[in-house]
Amino acid sequence: MIIYNKSSVAIFCFSFALLFTTGCKKQLDINQNPNFPTFDQATPALLFPAAVLATTGKVGGDLAIVGGIWSQFFTQSSLANQYTAIESYNMPSTSTYVNASYDLLFTNGLKNYQAAMDKAKASGDWNYYLMSTVMKAYTTEVLVDLYDQIPFTQALQGASNLDPKFDDGFSIYQSLINSIDTALNQDFSASTNTAPGSQDMIFNGNMDQWKAFANTLLLKLYLRMVNAHMDVATAGITALYATNPTFLATDASVANFTDAPGLDNPFYEQNQRQLNTNSNLKASTTFVSWLEANADPRIVYYYGSTNPSSINQGDYTNNNPTYQAAPVFAQTPTDPVEFISLPESYFLQAEADVRFFGGANAQSLYEQGVLAAFAQLKINNTPLDGSSFIAPGGVYAWGAEVEGGITLGPIEQIIRQKWASCAYGCHGIESYFDKNRTGFPKSSDGYYTPTYVAGQLVIGKNSVLGTGLVPKRFVFPYDETSRNENSPSPVPSTTAVWWGL
Repeated sequence: MIIYNKSSVAIFCFSFALLFTTGCKKQLDINQNPNFPTFDQATPALLFPAAVLATTGKVGGDLAIVGGIWSQFFTQSSLANQYTAIESYNMPSTSTYVNASYDLLFTNGLKNYQAAMDKAKASGDWNYYLMSTVMKAYTTEVLVDLYDQIPFTQALQGASNLDPKFDDGFSIYQSLINSIDTALNQDFSASTNTAPGSQDMIFNGNMDQWKAFANTLLLKLYLRMVNAHMDVATAGITALYATNPTFLATDASVANFTDAPGLDNPFYEQNQRQLNTNSNLKASTTFVSWLEANADPRIVYYYGSTNPSSINQGDYTNNNPTYQAAPVFAQTPTDPVEFISLPESYFLQAEADVRFFGGANAQSLYEQGVLAAFAQLKINNTPLDGSSFIAPGGVYAWGAEVEGGITLGPIEQIIRQKWASCAYGCHGIESYFDKNRTGFPKSSDGYYTPTYVAGQLVIGKNSVLGTGLVPKRFVFPYDETSRNENSPSPVPSTTAVWWGL
């Protein structure tokens, strides 16, 4: 399966949807071109990859940029202004980022996943049913985590319901969990199943890995609930572990990009290839200071040296001469787009072990997560080795990691390392969600004051929000609220989503 970049994803998905919706009912059926099937004729093998392209294009493009800036892995160069709206938190309902993510993930993602699910269920093709269910759940979860409420139970009905009601995030999560459980309980040995092969851009048709992805996504959904519904999270995780589940032991990602226009990583294509400069996103003082403080070799991968110059987060109006020397954040055309990475899988399991099972296995799971996060990065084709960092006396040793003279607690240590791992693979939106859910990494008391603790997050220098405020959601998009009479009243971006702090 050829992978297309963000712009090609949008064009492809639009064309794909168009050719499925412009058929002439019954008239001229005898002239229907078999190379251009109607939506009714589309098979799961056609619908599923189109939907994955939509999810990949947005999660790996716009949301990778927003997430990376708000997680403070990189910041806007002082010589450019491409991303100043994100840096200043100026993301109104008409923002391109707010609307485009919503539009494409709904129309070309969820719509095609649902159609693939329906057709796979009708034919008893439980392979495609599971794959489509899991990716629909993942994509829906991203939308809920961004907007808090979205149309769900009445969504995807086309002209039969142009004003679907918005459902609350917790109810949607419960529906997603039920759908995954249902998909996992089907007969994967049935003769009606088909082998997805290369139509599956994530696991190439390996259904054991899809089951592990499903279990890991369930774990993630339950952990999202711990602030708002600990009782549901406890019961759900207890029941999940009672099934002796397998969790991801590899990345759930799209990775087979190539270094060519239209075939590369969507973040790279959007930020490097398509803009008039390739130096928009540069080293952030937040991430650089943390890597330097810990002599972490990942600093060389991301920024090219052990002591790079950096730009204070969001300080794009400052012509500080040292800012010009700040390196561009490392990107390659073939970087993967992670949905759930291998390090994330281990960190999710470590967090669950601490919260629900006494923490007996937390150290082992945490250490596997750190090692996997290092190993994802290669310098001179050699994976980085994090073993010395987690060994006794290492700066990331379990129970001994210190920041600002204070030893981190187990959950804080897990989330801190998870944050660092999310700099890779267009995955910054996940660390942004974790910050809103857990409060970690901690926020600084001031903007890089003399007492600033390396790696603590700051409020962007040119924020348009009130003092001490940061965005905790996307506002409801204008594209929806201007057309849907059942849209909720506006909610400010500083209001936490249902599971947030």
